[in-house]
Amino acid sequence: MSAPREMFEAREGEQRLHHDPATMPPDGGVIFIGRITSPWTVRDNCPKNMRAARETGQPAALTIEPPYRGGLRGLERASHIVILSWLHHAPRNLIVQKPRHAAEAKGVFGLRSPARPNPIGLHVARLVRLDIDAGRIDIDAIDVLDGTPVIDIKPYYASTDAWPEAIIEGREEADRVRR
Repeated sequence: MSAPREMFEAREGEQRLHHDPATMPPDGGVIFIGRITSPWTVRDNCPKNMRAARETGQPAALTIEPPYRGGLRGLERASHIVILSWLHHAPRNLIVQKPRHAAEAKGVFGLRSPARPNPIGLHVARLVRLDIDAGRIDIDAIDVLDGTPVIDIKPYYASTDAWPEAIIEGREEADRVRR
């Protein structure tokens, strides 16, 4: 388990937990229902977010294991899907991080970094094609490494999942007012 965590170099101002959550007994059982096929094989080339992934024009796919393929029925109605992934290369004990672009360190829950106690990725992708029998879901793009495990898939509902007024202070949304 130590080799994948070497992908994340230490930066000034960062803090690590005294224990590694990966070594603790689980509170609940998480199973992987499939894997992601992406063009990204090394962290340095992997897009940092879904917007950057879309800009590359590189599609991706999910392959769902046979026992879970029945759960794909009805998904074809969705234009976009929410994918929850397990970011298995990320360290789990980094609790305060210093992003390269940031002036100061921030707590992991104030960031979208993959390094977190439970390295769950959240991705909203356009559904391009669905083959239930093969368990294959083609999507427009993804921002994870090839072989990343899939935890869950959900349809994206613009009526309930989108919040146009949402902001992060200090980011491009500066012209919006917090409600």
